[in-house]
Amino acid sequence: MSDPKEIVRAGYDAIADRYAEWAATFETPELRWVDDLLALLPENASVLDLGCGGGRTAAQTVAARHSYTGVDISPAQIERARERIPDGRFLVADVTALELEPASFDAVMSMFMFGHIPRAEQPPLLAHVHRWLKPNGLLLATMGSGGTDDAVEDDWLGAPMFFASFDPETNRRLLDEAGFEPIRERVITYDEPGHRPVSFMWVLARRS
Repeated sequence: MSDPKEIVRAGYDAIADRYAEWAATFETPELRWVDDLLALLPENASVLDLGCGGGRTAAQTVAARHSYTGVDISPAQIERARERIPDGRFLVADVTALELEPASFDAVMSMFMFGHIPRAEQPPLLAHVHRWLKPNGLLLATMGSGGTDDAVEDDWLGAPMFFASFDPETNRRLLDEAGFEPIRERVITYDEPGHRPVSFMWVLARRS
């Protein structure tokens, strides 16, 4: 298996339940950043969640207050998300091939997904996100920070997994080139059980 998208799809299909159990054993800054996003959104906003996963707490928090659309490449993760967010709209899709109406969302969030997107496809994806957002729409995302070229880890929670990232300076340039103005950003490092410490660049930005 050499297609990065197929590696990610098959990996999360295989470990969907295990991933949820593992993720519940530690905290990330996600809920705090989601609170910052919610504070800026109008009432009854439309929110697109790219790489939505299995309906984690942060996604449920957003869906409880706004119109929520989740997209994930893994059918197993989407099945879990539908159970936890019954009023949400869900699409099983490769986000880099997704076709959506321009200016149709007040916010796009993407937690821990960009690190599974090949480097060459991250800039075009940011441009698509910009197009899907309404004027002054918001982006909340985590991006890699290690500057790691496209690579496959043979055993990540029991399945092969694809990873790629840029360094923070490159991320900032790509966001600027895509048309985003930063509101807040920070590189945060924390421990993931069973893995070495990980660092993500957390970004809250506005479509300029």
